[in-house]
Amino acid sequence: MPYERLLKIYLSITYSSRPAEIKQLLEVAHRDLITAEKNLADAPDWAYSIAYNSVLQASRALMLSDGFRPRGGEQHATVVEFIREKLGAAHTNQVNLFDQMRRKRHRAIYEIAGLVSKTEAEQAVAFAKEFVEEVSELITGQSKLWRDK
Repeated sequence: MPYERLLKIYLSITYSSRPAEIKQLLEVAHRDLITAEKNLADAPDWAYSIAYNSVLQASRALMLSDGFRPRGGEQHATVVEFIREKLGAAHTNQVNLFDQMRRKRHRAIYEIAGLVSKTEAEQAVAFAKEFVEEVSELITGQSKLWRDK
């Protein structure tokens, strides 16, 4: 059974999401991309954190669209593990970067101010744009659907 290990440890399998809920998460992901870009020059730590949140929200949307949601503690780590299993070996580098961002964002928020350089924040935003677009396409079957208003 797919996700069997995750189901035992991390996931609720009884969650039925509404399409509006998934759409809202993707809209937040795209909103956060714009906000992250706006903060690159003045606040690289925040730009990085917001880019990470964009990836996280898109990933949560993918979980919901598959009928799962994280539960309990360490929900961010649960989302990363779900994405690792969902996307498979072909996306190992992307998932590893997502997990690296998760860890660094935690340190930047809770432990060390000024941890993220502008270059690193720019790379995080570029990664987030690509990742969110790919996940949006997986969910909707269409590109840019959530950005055009």
